[in-house]
Amino acid sequence: MTKLKNSILFLLIAMLGFSCGQFYKLEKSTNWEELYNAANDYYQKGEYNKAIILFDKVLPVIRGSEKSELAEFNYAYSHFHTKRYIEAANYFSNFHSTYNRSPLAEEALFMNAYSLYLDAPDYNLDQTSSKDAVNAIQVFINKFPESDSYERAMTMIDDLQKRFEEKAYQEAQMYLKLTQGLFPGDFYRACIVNFQNFAKRYPDSKYNEELAYQLVEVSSAYGERSVFTKKEERLKESLKFASEFNRKYADSKYVKRVSNISNKTQTELESHIRLKKDYEERTAAAKAEMDAEQRNLEASQALKEAETNSGN
Repeated sequence: MTKLKNSILFLLIAMLGFSCGQFYKLEKSTNWEELYNAANDYYQKGEYNKAIILFDKVLPVIRGSEKSELAEFNYAYSHFHTKRYIEAANYFSNFHSTYNRSPLAEEALFMNAYSLYLDAPDYNLDQTSSKDAVNAIQVFINKFPESDSYERAMTMIDDLQKRFEEKAYQEAQMYLKLTQGLFPGDFYRACIVNFQNFAKRYPDSKYNEELAYQLVEVSSAYGERSVFTKKEERLKESLKFASEFNRKYADSKYVKRVSNISNKTQTELESHIRLKKDYEERTAAAKAEMDAEQRNLEASQALKEAETNSGN
């Protein structure tokens, strides 16, 4: 039994050595026909890294020939199978551009989009590449609306949109946390804008109810802390947000909280309006008094001038 195992091990080592030696010879070869066949052979066997090395040698030579189409297609797939998704996407895109009438063109365009999709990061990372993937998928859908891969492409877009939505929600919550700092003013306004933009971009999001409540909460706090000249406007805006919330989410778990905030905001607004009215009345009275003093001063000066002129 031991002899049999040793024989098998020796045979495997010999085969491996032969394979490595054969591949080394191919790397040094200038027989383009042999290289082309070997590259495709390695690709069919699933030895994609070896296939890439040989395709790199042979493609510049055969480009433009009848053999180039299949070689470039397999070359792109070799990168895909080794998870070099960005490179694969570029090669599939180039293939489609070069061979747009090929029966493989549709698959190449889909694989360009799919490669970008697989390279797209989780929602908590930068989503630039995800946007590139969405654009690529949209190009495929527009060009091949009857494709067997259409539903799959739509599923990919839905998944990426969910990542964008989650990313936007997390950013909204980040702004909300920043309002708890020492200088919350700018972040209150950023929250209000961010929450409203989120609702516009994702009207069917599961987060809209929560963000609508937080919009009432933040806008009320913003109004209360505003400078005198902006306070009335911002408190009224908060009451408007509360009214919109009650209209959209009448059965929400946040209704009672919104009602409490709204009542507090209304009380603050009425107090501010009384203070504003008192301020305006006192300001008007002070102005009237100053105007009267000015008129009396002007009349006195005019009388003196008249007396001076009559004496002359």
